[in-house]
Amino acid sequence: MSDKLGENRHFAYPTETPESAEEIIRYVYQALKAKGHDPIMQMVGYIISGDPTYITSFNNARSLIKRVERDEILEEFVRFYIEQHEKGV
Repeated sequence: MSDKLGENRHFAYPTETPESAEEIIRYVYQALKAKGHDPIMQMVGYIISGDPTYITSFNNARSLIKRVERDEILEEFVRFYIEQHEKGV
């Protein structure tokens, strides 16, 4: 039998819980990416359907994303898109 049962395991949790919609989106993006998912497609699926299973529960990402209304997430995406394109004008 393996002797690994007695070993300590370390999990990476953020030192501060993300609070703003922007911070939560970034955090969830990283969690999805870390689990090998396509973060954009998963977030789009969540926004369209409202089904939280599109978001991984890894590092508490699913609980965090549910703190933000879906229209607020979409607003954040549109704001970022517009700001980035205005910089290029």
